[in-house]
Amino acid sequence: MTDAHDTAADSSLRTTGGAPPDDGGSSATEAPIPLLEPREGIPPVIADETALARVIAAFEAGSGPVAVDAERASGYRYGQRAYLVQLRREGAGTALIDPVACPDLSALGDALSGVEWVLHAATQDLPCLREIGMVPTRLFDTELAGRLAGFPRVGLGAMVESVLGFVLEKGHSAVDWSTRPLPEPWLRYAALDVELLVDLRDALEKELDRQGKLDWARQEFDAIASAPPAEPRKDPWRRTSGMHKVRRRRQLAVVRELWQTRDRIAQRRDVSPGKVLGDAAIVEAALAVPANVQALAALNGFGHRVGKRQLEQWQAAVDRAKALSEAQLPQPGQSVTGPPPPRAWAEKDPAAAARLSAARAGVSALAEQLSMPQENLITPDTVRRVCWEPPALVDAESVAAALAGHGARPWQVEQVTPVLVTALSAKAP
Repeated sequence: MTDAHDTAADSSLRTTGGAPPDDGGSSATEAPIPLLEPREGIPPVIADETALARVIAAFEAGSGPVAVDAERASGYRYGQRAYLVQLRREGAGTALIDPVACPDLSALGDALSGVEWVLHAATQDLPCLREIGMVPTRLFDTELAGRLAGFPRVGLGAMVESVLGFVLEKGHSAVDWSTRPLPEPWLRYAALDVELLVDLRDALEKELDRQGKLDWARQEFDAIASAPPAEPRKDPWRRTSGMHKVRRRRQLAVVRELWQTRDRIAQRRDVSPGKVLGDAAIVEAALAVPANVQALAALNGFGHRVGKRQLEQWQAAVDRAKALSEAQLPQPGQSVTGPPPPRAWAEKDPAAAARLSAARAGVSALAEQLSMPQENLITPDTVRRVCWEPPALVDAESVAAALAGHGARPWQVEQVTPVLVTALSAKAP
């Protein structure tokens, strides 16, 4: 049993304490302190190359990790591009950069190469940062650190409050960050998001070290930093909300045509697809397969606020689906690689179902013992794949190799292998 086993098993998680520099400090018993203003005030938004060059020089000359955050306009604009980038580093202060006015931040990314970037929920921000030339070589993810350390709430506000004793104002998290000029309260919120990120990182590092999990976290952070960009999703139209109601292939074709038409319009207008046509309306039209514009207009989502020209373009999409030959119609369901859905295992392969049941129980118990979510201990997909097609010879070496082959990190292999060796030996009832 590792130190992490010992610590997690015999102690409940506590707040780490700690406070920002030049502050009187905070204890777990004191009321949390509202954080209302950045230490140096709200910095001006960087929106030209001259100001950007000064920021790059300042951050390159700074010391220690750099806190990084990005704001998107999800639900308002097409895609997930960044509309504001926030950074903070010792010796450089805080910078707010407008990536619309300064769309190429690769020089800043280069200046911070080799520096540890501190992000909260890094996988959410890394794609939009990559688009503007900012790619970390080293990172520390405070949300993931909180998960590994066993904190029950890992949002930034909750972590800052429970670990550092400060309350962040979170009222502007879902606003339209493509707005220009950005209102001062929004800029204050954005600056405060990176104000304590390095302090939080330092406190979490100590907590992970105390629990014997710091090396585990570093392996996770390295995996995120070295991961290639995600592949484009195949058949994204299949993720339309309410698709479970659509059964017939012709109806699937209507969903596909309407989804693709909506996507082209949303991209051209740079608005969220949901603002062009809702998923519920797409599914409604697919189930009805309307014969003409009048029938379409009678459906939910295509009412009086939809103009004649818009109705005609949606009906044209429906008509294209209706004109497809049988061979051109989409197949129901996506082509699945890997094991079938677990609910089908008992019928298809009772022995595999028994292995999976034992594996899930073992992983759940181990995750509880280590005070972390099961999915952070090992991904459910990895467990399913190993249980569906176990090694021919079940022993520690072969199971460890199988886990590593599915992308498990060394610490995960070490922890989970004994559990799976036992589970893979389970017999069907």
